[in-house]
Amino acid sequence: MRTIADLLSEHRFFADLDAADRDVLAGCGRNVAVEAGTVMMREGQHADVFWAIRSGRVRVGITHPTRGLLDLETLEDGDILGWSWLLPPHRWHFDAVTDSPVHAVAFDATCLRAKCQLDPRLGFALVQRFARVLDERLVAARLRLLDLYGDPVHR
Repeated sequence: MRTIADLLSEHRFFADLDAADRDVLAGCGRNVAVEAGTVMMREGQHADVFWAIRSGRVRVGITHPTRGLLDLETLEDGDILGWSWLLPPHRWHFDAVTDSPVHAVAFDATCLRAKCQLDPRLGFALVQRFARVLDERLVAARLRLLDLYGDPVHR
């Protein structure tokens, strides 16, 4: 049977992290299976977890009162879902709904913040990784905006 640390070593977000650090992080994680159509986060609710997606698809977006979820991004195998647990007031900024069955490692945010406080080197390494995720998502959002609002003559 594979451990949480084993699962993390196979996930691109954690793969090149030191094995001892993966073991520490694994202590805050649990393997989860989520059915298709499940709401994983709702804007404004308390952000007390994040997920390392192992398989499946999750739609992330903003819910419109009459149009439903307006997709901003679809996350898949190897992606990370959720960063609001890092920054007070720890509230989700987006909604996320599974588009297919999802297998992931879910991390308890309180546990993880405590471990990062005890080991600032580990905390910094984790924040650097999340900063890369945020950077990738901002670049992707920029490209989507250019596609939506770019010069229609040159499309």
